Amino acid sequence: MIQTIQIQNQSFILHPSGVIFWEERNMLLIADLHLGKVSHFRKHGSAVPQNAIQKNFEQLDTVIHLFKPSRICFLGDLFHSYLNKEWELFESWITQKSAIEFILVVGNHDIISPHKYEEIGLKVASEILIYDFLLSHHPEKREGFYNFCGHIHPGVLLGGIGKQRLRLPCFYQSEHRLILPAFGEFTGNHMLEPIENTKIYAITQTEVILVHQ
Repeated sequence: MIQTIQIQNQSFILHPSGVIFWEERNMLLIADLHLGKVSHFRKHGSAVPQNAIQKNFEQLDTVIHLFKPSRICFLGDLFHSYLNKEWELFESWITQKSAIEFILVVGNHDIISPHKYEEIGLKVASEILIYDFLLSHHPEKREGFYNFCGHIHPGVLLGGIGKQRLRLPCFYQSEHRLILPAFGEFTGNHMLEPIENTKIYAITQTEVILVHQ
């Protein structure tokens, strides 16, 4: 189950993977993939499952097959650290997607040289302005623009019968901004509190659910 929302007369599909599909622009927005993080932590002794690496690419292929975008915009933190073996996997993966235009809005973890991305056909920018929308990594506030961003890894804490607590990633929407959840495996969530004039869409493996408005 997905959610379709309207912002400034444009249609956006919120998908359980954490991506947003901008229908009028045929564009996928993806935040905080953090490729390389699994290999980085495994190198330093953390017990992170090796298959988490492949899951990132499988999930990317799934949403591409579903939406068939002509353009994909990564909203920062595409690669978590310095080059490691996951870069080779990414390089191989992206070269098989020549029909798609890829753009990276640089995040704080994107420390690899922009030239490496450009060599494999991925454009690099500090931010993107399309119509009256601002695409950035960090949350921004700019007069006249609606902001799509990442960085926060938003999550929501839900309570149930018997005092159960469930932590889920979420889309966090306010009047001038929508923060995307982290797409990558092994990224974690930062719990955000519901406040006035916000909508929170919790995501499970199969659903996007409006839990606060």
